[in-house]
Amino acid sequence: MPIKDKPQPRRPSLITSLLIFVPGLLLLANLVLPIFTGPPIPRVPYSFFIEQIEDGDVANVEVGQNVIRYRLDESSDQPDQVLQTTPIFDLELPNRLEANGVEFAAIPPAGNRWFLTLLGWVVPPLIFVGLFQLFSRRQGGGGLSGALSITKSKAKVYVEGDENKITFNDVAGVEESKVELAEIVEFLQAPQRFIEIGARIPKGALLIGPPGTGKTLLAKAVAGEAGVPFFSISGSEFVELFVGTGAARVRDLFEQAKKKAPCIIFIDELDAIGKSRSGGNGMGGNDEREQTLNQLLTEMDGFGAGDATVIVLAATNRPETLDPALLRPGRFDRQILVDRPDLSGRLAILDIYAQKVKLGAEVDLKAIATRTPGFAGADLANLVNEAALLAARRKSETVEEQDFSEAVERVVAGLEKKSRVLNKAEKEIVAYHEVGHALVGALMPGSDEVQKISIVPRGMAALGYTLQVPTEDRFLLNETELRGQITTLLGGRSAEEVIFGKITTGASNDLQRATDLAEQMVTSYGMSKILGPLAYAQGQQNNFLGNSGNTRRPVSETTAEAIDQEVKAIVEGAHQEALSILEKNRELLDAIAIQLLHIEVMEGEHLRKLLSQVQANDEQPEHQADAASKFVNA
Repeated sequence: MPIKDKPQPRRPSLITSLLIFVPGLLLLANLVLPIFTGPPIPRVPYSFFIEQIEDGDVANVEVGQNVIRYRLDESSDQPDQVLQTTPIFDLELPNRLEANGVEFAAIPPAGNRWFLTLLGWVVPPLIFVGLFQLFSRRQGGGGLSGALSITKSKAKVYVEGDENKITFNDVAGVEESKVELAEIVEFLQAPQRFIEIGARIPKGALLIGPPGTGKTLLAKAVAGEAGVPFFSISGSEFVELFVGTGAARVRDLFEQAKKKAPCIIFIDELDAIGKSRSGGNGMGGNDEREQTLNQLLTEMDGFGAGDATVIVLAATNRPETLDPALLRPGRFDRQILVDRPDLSGRLAILDIYAQKVKLGAEVDLKAIATRTPGFAGADLANLVNEAALLAARRKSETVEEQDFSEAVERVVAGLEKKSRVLNKAEKEIVAYHEVGHALVGALMPGSDEVQKISIVPRGMAALGYTLQVPTEDRFLLNETELRGQITTLLGGRSAEEVIFGKITTGASNDLQRATDLAEQMVTSYGMSKILGPLAYAQGQQNNFLGNSGNTRRPVSETTAEAIDQEVKAIVEGAHQEALSILEKNRELLDAIAIQLLHIEVMEGEHLRKLLSQVQANDEQPEHQADAASKFVNA
């Protein structure tokens, strides 16, 4: 937990109160004083003033820069009345006054109005100083430190003894990463053993991996195991509006860390300040983010070792954007991959989160782990929580297997939309579409086991879905298996062609995925006899967030045309194979689709028994004969 013994802000001092009270009083006096100085002097047009001079009604005149005041003669209708007018550029005015015998003079300077000068020149700075002092004290610091608190680090500090501290026992599925970080913990606890042998602990360790895999949790576990102060801050908290703020906060953070050494600094989302300076964005050396990065590089080179050890942990899911100067030895010496867990890792994670809910006696966590390949730790935590919410909605006292099954489908396919009612024709098309996927997938090598078919709409666009669950974690796929996946994806569209003789828009996502997979086979995996074992796609190292841009290398028009033809040939071949499978199993396709239209959901042993009746093609496709030995990273 964060330290809570931070001193409370003090009340504004007497000087601050006076700086606010006195200018306010003077301003009030300036507004109220004219009320007690008598009625205002009437203002008349300048032409009327000249007319009165010609008529001999003016006794004397006082000429000023901005105003002309004059008193009427005793012979006028209103003797001794004082009037004023606005002067204009009139060079004949003195001659006219002298010709009519009018006494005139300049308006004397207002020596008794010194407070107006005070209000104009002194009061505004006093008000500004008073408000600044009040603001700076409310920021939690007094005097100069309060005024400059914007440059202070916003890092949260965690200390030993917290009741809810996290240890390595609370982290699962990343055993290799824990081993790497355990060495840092050992150094912090017993540095002399390493120093005596001449070993130097890494100054920095960078945790990289997809979102939700537990990078931040691992950093907190290191702090909990080491029992040293732990400074936690996000990279975005360094950079703000004011130039130089980020660099000042970096300096302040490392100054605080040195005072409490040995300790750990954890910077989450390092890419917010650590982006490469060679990005070609045209920014100069005074860019705020670049100044912050330069200061971080300097600080990581400057702090000492031994009893003053400060170890920097950082996390990012965009390591490809980081500046090379950050990743060189001596700064972030060690890069630790925190990847998605395998089957045993998912089971361990489910064991941890399942302890926080009441499980039913028949819940099989291993079966759940098998059904969730590709799930990160955060996904599994959300899965357990969703299952608990579903159980609470049923008013059940425990979380049962059915709750986990529904939670998996909610996470994978989206929320069930029973309110989205399809008409009879659309419902029939969706049923045949999904059964087509299932029949083709039951025969294809490399396809996952079909466990459920549903024509209940889910998510934003899915009008039905076929749930396929892998029986094991796979890391390599051969060409035959990849082509089988493409064929399975086209099974829905092919079923629409076989039954209705026309196609609908429902296969758009299937076509997109099939085309992408075929293009990867040609451009990335070298699975083309015509183009050969060449990579026509640019490598995407450690790109955990995906890349929506064009990744194809610059190629000639001839090569680009050949790639397109190969991709089309792969997809078209899979399409023809799916059509032949469904035409041969037309009766089974009709039988399963009719049942699905009545019950809407098919799963379990009954579905597996039906799919076991699918008959394979008599002739094996040509591409399967010689592709069994070609493997590729999945």
